[in-house]
Amino acid sequence: MTANTHFPVRYQYADADGVKMFYREAGNPENPVLLLLHGFPSSSHQFRELIPLLADKFHLIAPDLPGFGFTEVLAERDYNYSFDGLANTLIAFVDALNLQRFAMYVFDYGAPTGLRLALHYPQRVSGFISQNGNAYLEGLGDAWAPVQAYWQEPTAENRQIVHDTILNLEGTKWQYLHGARDPETVAPEGYQLDTLLMERPGNKAIQLDLFLDYANNLKRYPEFQAFFRTHQPPALIIWGEHDPFFIPPGAHAYKRDNPNAVVELLDTGHFALETHVGYIAQRIRDVIGNAIG
Repeated sequence: MTANTHFPVRYQYADADGVKMFYREAGNPENPVLLLLHGFPSSSHQFRELIPLLADKFHLIAPDLPGFGFTEVLAERDYNYSFDGLANTLIAFVDALNLQRFAMYVFDYGAPTGLRLALHYPQRVSGFISQNGNAYLEGLGDAWAPVQAYWQEPTAENRQIVHDTILNLEGTKWQYLHGARDPETVAPEGYQLDTLLMERPGNKAIQLDLFLDYANNLKRYPEFQAFFRTHQPPALIIWGEHDPFFIPPGAHAYKRDNPNAVVELLDTGHFALETHVGYIAQRIRDVIGNAIG
């Protein structure tokens, strides 16, 4: 695997749904599209090492969802920070770039957002990669406890508990390092950048609103699972097995609806790309690249 010098990574913006969407793009536009969808609390920055490893094989596009990274949402847009809202903007982004066919790599929040896109454009999905991107109730781990309490009783007190537990440097750093066999191999710029961007005025309120709305993703799980049963795209389910948020039963559950899915567990945590980017890139080539050309 070598970086593609003819198609370097480009850092761009697109207007989507009245939102100035930042995205990274690399690879030959004539190659199959791979849409990279990040999770909380990250951005397309999490794909910074993966993109060069796949740029000779795919046309890679990695947007920052509203509320994350370098995407800009003006106050007068009066944006609805919900997963339906994120998905509507993602659909508009796909339309703005005229992506008629694409495989998806989903992680964390990228899963419920990307799977709404898949429901909207099911015939456009050529392949599916889930790296700790959940779509099954059995995939929810114990680390969700404070958020689940917030769902059940959305009080100011429970909102503050989520704020104090998660929305700070220590909470973000823990997500990156927990479960990694050798934490000293995890670069600090990831969790430091995430924390810095989270400190922008109003952003923590956005994140708390999304945590509350995450409960609505569980209601959509049957629809997501029906998509896999009906369309059965080539699928690689590659999972950090020590993730406290999305646990291994959620990875294995994909085979229930898509028996041809390839499921692999890695000896790492939530942010598997931080420790296993080379291996994940190779498996994307083997499973998805070979299936979609």
